[in-house]
Amino acid sequence: MDASHAHHHPVFCTVVPPHLLDKIAQSENTRRADAAQRTLEQDSLLRTRRRVTTVRGIAPALGTPVSDEPRRTIYDTQHRTRLPGKKVRGEGEAASKDATVNRAYAGLGATYELFLKGFGRHSIDDSGLALDASVHYGEDYNNAFWDGQQMVFGDGDGDLFLDFTVSVDVIGHELTHGVTQYTANLQYHGQSGALNESMSDVFGSLIKQYSLDQTAEAADWLIGAGLLGPNVSGVALRSMKAPGTAYDDDELGKDPQPATMDDYVDTARDNGGVHINSGIPNHAFYLAATELGGKAWERAGLIWYDTLTGGELASDADFKDFARLSVAAAVARYGDGGAEHQALQKAWSTVGLG
Repeated sequence: MDASHAHHHPVFCTVVPPHLLDKIAQSENTRRADAAQRTLEQDSLLRTRRRVTTVRGIAPALGTPVSDEPRRTIYDTQHRTRLPGKKVRGEGEAASKDATVNRAYAGLGATYELFLKGFGRHSIDDSGLALDASVHYGEDYNNAFWDGQQMVFGDGDGDLFLDFTVSVDVIGHELTHGVTQYTANLQYHGQSGALNESMSDVFGSLIKQYSLDQTAEAADWLIGAGLLGPNVSGVALRSMKAPGTAYDDDELGKDPQPATMDDYVDTARDNGGVHINSGIPNHAFYLAATELGGKAWERAGLIWYDTLTGGELASDADFKDFARLSVAAAVARYGDGGAEHQALQKAWSTVGLG
């Protein structure tokens, strides 16, 4: 591990971006506005707490064999906010009567399995880190997050947002923030922050595709499908295939994601638009994966994984840095005359980063 990656900055990452909750907090429907406001206040408190407790990677003891099996524990906070809560299911234990507990357990397993079988990675830190998750967090809590040590899921308000364990890609998205924390440790603002978010969307989508055994063509490329309530005009939180089209709703507003650098959003909000401009590298991945065809984790996913974990990606990398390094990773793995090299050049060029 080089010096720039030695310290793991405290990053608090939620799947529902603050700009979206801000919009709902202005709703004329007081129940919706109150739930959004409570979620924002809780997120703000947690963000502050994360700055105080920096997470550092712990190197595994040399010669310690790492198991190929996950170590999952699910806790129930029982609608309180004290973590982790009461233990309700451990690794290998029988299924719970609570479907939310079982979905969280299965989602942690699906994430662990893709990283192991697809990329040879043993858990989040590549040293067999135990995977802990807490469910039923808070009251009407409209989010899910990785706090640097564990996963946490709200139940949603049952109106605009449903239970946050329903989308396996959301579980994979949040856990991938942990993988990024232990590898390139991308700073959570501006373009490096948008890359951090994009890594989570890419691998979250791959985890869903892997668990459904889908090809790149068959996948929906949506993040958080099934998460929006029945009254919302929208299909998901984000679309990698068509950024900016995931929702267009009176309460949520319109999906602000750009697909190319032509529409890059310059903003001070959301840490410099980390959940907004992530649409650009997301779209580049979608383009490369569908150009290559087949199972997206087998070629495009490997190239992205190599780029994230290769040690060359600086913690303050911008989109151009990632584009350049991903093309180099494709050449390193597949040679410079291949379909992979061409697919990446074409994808980055299409989004304005050629």
